[in-house]
Amino acid sequence: VPKKCQKAREHFGTVRTQLASLKTKFPADQYYRFHEHWRFVLQRLVFLAAFVVYLETETLVTREAVAEILGIEADRERGFHLDIEDYLSGVLTLASELARLAVNSVTAGDYSRPLRISTFINELDSGFRLLNLKNDSLRKRYDGLKYDVKKIEEVVYDLSIRGLNKEATGGAGGEK
Repeated sequence: VPKKCQKAREHFGTVRTQLASLKTKFPADQYYRFHEHWRFVLQRLVFLAAFVVYLETETLVTREAVAEILGIEADRERGFHLDIEDYLSGVLTLASELARLAVNSVTAGDYSRPLRISTFINELDSGFRLLNLKNDSLRKRYDGLKYDVKKIEEVVYDLSIRGLNKEATGGAGGEK
């Protein structure tokens, strides 16, 4: 996993170059006029950066750290920046991918990872519940998070029923 993460980080150099070029294509005060042209790409890049950071550290990457990885600004006032909604959408995509990873981890015989993913996703869900989201695309994406939480809970429950979570929490391989 560390080698794959390192290789992925190398690709972010190309991303930084491309975003630097994009910044020069329109006036800085026209960001939101053209935002729809790159919104999806930025959300996907946030997901990729968040996934790499999660695989490396099992923590949630901050918006500022993602902006640094992408070579753009975190603050709106400083020009081409990472919009907060794009960041949150990317994080929600991370949750969906982690639900898939939990299932695949069990298939690969790693019974401790789903437990750690469950803890992370539950904390993420708690954080999103604190937000007052409008009835827009971000809200709809957030509503999908409950299905990711449920999917991971089912994996953890199955591990518990089969007695495999004892291995995951009691053995040396299950400690964080």
